[in-house]
Amino acid sequence: MRYADLVRRCCVLGALSAVLAGCAGVAPPRPAQAPQPAAPPPAPSSPGAAARAKETPSDISPAVQREYEGALDALNAGHTEEAARVFRALTLTNSNLGGPHANLGMIYRQAGKQAEAVSELEQAVRLNPQQPVFLNQLGITYRQQGQFEKAREAYEKAIALDPSYPAPYLNLGILFDLYFWNSKHALEFYDRYLALTPGGDDKVVKWVADIKNRSQQGGKLSRREQP
Repeated sequence: MRYADLVRRCCVLGALSAVLAGCAGVAPPRPAQAPQPAAPPPAPSSPGAAARAKETPSDISPAVQREYEGALDALNAGHTEEAARVFRALTLTNSNLGGPHANLGMIYRQAGKQAEAVSELEQAVRLNPQQPVFLNQLGITYRQQGQFEKAREAYEKAIALDPSYPAPYLNLGILFDLYFWNSKHALEFYDRYLALTPGGDDKVVKWVADIKNRSQQGGKLSRREQP
């Protein structure tokens, strides 16, 4: 595969998994969720799990919820510094909430502050270990740092929490395809992602076709084996 195609695939990693990619010119990060208290009961695995993650817990005060939603609005409007300021304040005044840490982590990742991004996302996962979105975000950040085994573990935990959540399957496929050089496993995860994506995904369909074409050329199953 040409280098340019590989770069494009790296860039869509974040976009297709509803997070920031590590490429210039991407949109502001999509908010992770509404604030959550520490260690809520596990959400059932279903296509609506991500939507349920955005619900407001009953013990979050209306004032805190308004602050958080205001920060999300600022983030969606591209006012990243304003959003980050509110998220940072919420982490100090509401230390049991994972959402502000997760969104700060994505903001830091977009700014190239990888160490800070990992720290915030790890804290979000500690506060809410049952949230697959946080684990998927953390996996992407690990991947960008070159910590591929940690990324794999985070994605797999996200899938264990919600097997119907498509993003970590896609991210595992990319991890195996581009970094572990294992096209067989990459194909399995791409296929699972596509099965959970009713609207389809033309880019991933092309990647699957590319893997199958490579496997038919002398039985080669990984890009590492290419001349």
